[in-house]
Amino acid sequence: MRKYYLDNIRYFTIINVVLFHVIYMYNGQSIYGVLGPFYKNQIQDLFQYIVYPWIMVLLFIISGISSKYYLDKYNKSNYIHDRTIKLLVPSTIGLLVFGWVQGYYNMLLSEAFIKIPSNINKLLLFLIMCISGTGVLWFNQVLWINSIILILINKFEKNKLLNFCENINFMIILSLGFGLYLSAQILNTPIIVVYRFGIYGFSFLLGYFVFSHENNLKHLESNYIFLICMSIILGTLFTYKYYGENYALKEVFSSTLSVSYSWFASLSILAIGKLFFDKEYKFTKFMKEKSYGIYIFHYLFLSSTAYYLHKYTHLVPLFHYLLVGCSSFIGSILLFQIMSKIPFINWCVLGISKNKNKNIKNI
Repeated sequence: MRKYYLDNIRYFTIINVVLFHVIYMYNGQSIYGVLGPFYKNQIQDLFQYIVYPWIMVLLFIISGISSKYYLDKYNKSNYIHDRTIKLLVPSTIGLLVFGWVQGYYNMLLSEAFIKIPSNINKLLLFLIMCISGTGVLWFNQVLWINSIILILINKFEKNKLLNFCENINFMIILSLGFGLYLSAQILNTPIIVVYRFGIYGFSFLLGYFVFSHENNLKHLESNYIFLICMSIILGTLFTYKYYGENYALKEVFSSTLSVSYSWFASLSILAIGKLFFDKEYKFTKFMKEKSYGIYIFHYLFLSSTAYYLHKYTHLVPLFHYLLVGCSSFIGSILLFQIMSKIPFINWCVLGISKNKNKNIKNI
């Protein structure tokens, strides 16, 4: 049976990613590559602190769980093949075919074209735009690396670790948060801070080895009220302590408070999803099918709409948020519908298999 709660948690998290980026475009804490704040002490900036510590950790946990269920059904060769097409092709070849469009707007927002010499080689400029267009596809790149590492681990552990983790108690699950904290201290790239191979790799492996087991999820379900309360307390403390600081810096993101909040928030959402949202309706089915497209394309419509509104209009801030948010969701869904039906383009931009027109697996 399909695990509907995974689909629902995935699209719920992706919605929060989009909303985070809408707020981020006008944030007052990290202004590189964005338009910056409308005014000082924007109350809406609090949303960034509420979701930033856990949104990607949770997505990697979900991806780890999904990998376990995939490998239960298909062999490792199929897994590597499908992961490569779905993740690596769009974040490499796809950048050359379409990613440069996102790169163009990223460079407009960061005023890179002003800083680049006018006599620069056009091919070099195109390649710079392609690299700049990586954007949200960093997730694909890191997830592909994690997927390959998982196969290497499986080759040596031969399911011994997987079986050992099949039924661990609630206190041991909570104690794995120490591992998450330690992993957050290592393998962090210094400039492009989203490439946190330590914490995201550990989150992915936790999903595969720990949270793919029903018994372990039942422990979370039984203690969901405790997990929610801890999430609220830690989230409040994190926001209070770090509000006004750049939450993406290693000193903040890898802090004890940030990782603790991330851990309990992820556990509580897993528990709530499994307990209350392990079902499918028309809306959840629609979001399951479109969530990948929303993730891949939302920032293109978000950044382009924000740029043109800023350049050509004088609307009040509320309308900027509404128009940018709506264009992100509606535009990404429409473009996904179009792109997914164009041969070759759907392969290199969306990772849809040439032989399986309907092979639009979730990340």
